[in-house]
Amino acid sequence: MHDSSPLDAALAEHGADGYVIDADATEADQYYLAGFGAPDPFVTCYTPDGIHLLVSGLEYGRATAESSADTVSRNADYEFRANVAELGALEGRVRTIAAFLDDHGVEHALVPDRFPTATADGLREQGVDVTADLEETVTTIRARKTEEEVEHLKSAQRANEVAMDRAADLIGGAEIVEEGAGVDAVGGPVLHHEGEPLTSEFVTTEIEIALLREGCALDETIVAGGADGADPHDRGSGPLPAHEPIVVDIFPRDKETKFHADMTRTFVRGEPSEEVRRRHEVTLDAQQAAFDAIEPGATGEDVHNAVCDVYEAEGYETLRSDDTTETGFIHGTGHGLGLEVHELPRLAPDGAELEPGHVVTVEPGVYDPAVGGMRIEDVVVVTEDGYENYVDYPKELVVE
Repeated sequence: MHDSSPLDAALAEHGADGYVIDADATEADQYYLAGFGAPDPFVTCYTPDGIHLLVSGLEYGRATAESSADTVSRNADYEFRANVAELGALEGRVRTIAAFLDDHGVEHALVPDRFPTATADGLREQGVDVTADLEETVTTIRARKTEEEVEHLKSAQRANEVAMDRAADLIGGAEIVEEGAGVDAVGGPVLHHEGEPLTSEFVTTEIEIALLREGCALDETIVAGGADGADPHDRGSGPLPAHEPIVVDIFPRDKETKFHADMTRTFVRGEPSEEVRRRHEVTLDAQQAAFDAIEPGATGEDVHNAVCDVYEAEGYETLRSDDTTETGFIHGTGHGLGLEVHELPRLAPDGAELEPGHVVTVEPGVYDPAVGGMRIEDVVVVTEDGYENYVDYPKELVVE
């Protein structure tokens, strides 16, 4: 773990003896504190004297070998089977956790705000005080990346660029079919690949295959053409249109390090309209304005406002100018990136101060179903005197 002093300070503030997480490894704070992942819930207890794990017998060997914990205990060390036989699965497990916490001097546990209610209630019944950490303390510590973590993020990004190349090659190499089969599906000319309509689903699959070869995986991605792209989180479906913007947003996770990449490009195969070209140029300007605002001490709100200034000056609505608008710039400027694809800090109206080691996406965009979507996303790490953009991928609109 990086600097544990914020966690010690949080414990002292609440009069707590330990920070306790009951979750599986899909919970990033759990993975981060334990340095270990398991598919079933296990318990991590941080105290000022060390990190302690309570795991099943099945995971004990791996946890002992792989985790960054100071001690690893088994459920069996605390009469788990007897507890379950006598009290049932839930209370038996809670009794086991309570005995483990007692062993480490924890009478008052500080827990994440999404800590399981049944575990909290059960521990309270066993005489353990439980207080929710509403300050996202571990998440805040995680937000400042070490040099090693930045290297993990950069490695995932290189893989992402290989996958984006595959998408760009498919779209740029597609045949434009002005009439005939498949044209009516999107109300106009469509792209074809090897004699068949080129679909969002096909490009998505090819992206996934490319990522797997690079040691990365993702659950979903965005390949959204035309009006689909005007909804920032529409994954896209069906034949991809010619002459219209296609938003490709890829956010995989490295299977080994668990760190994410995130990048968006908007492509047109064919001849974009003047308005699409204008939106592309304005979005590049908005992204540069965001870059110019990023430095330690600036807030996420400052960066977001710089983007809004550019869009509003060009006549586009933003949520700042009209909080009910459904077109224009209708999301935040960016988010932290790490073990989660969305984490602290935020480049948004509520964004707090940026610090060296923060890694954030910078992804301005402008949307209208009549025109399509337009988003360009890079990732930067905040440095002592500014930022480093570690995305190395072109931003041309037209691909061929």
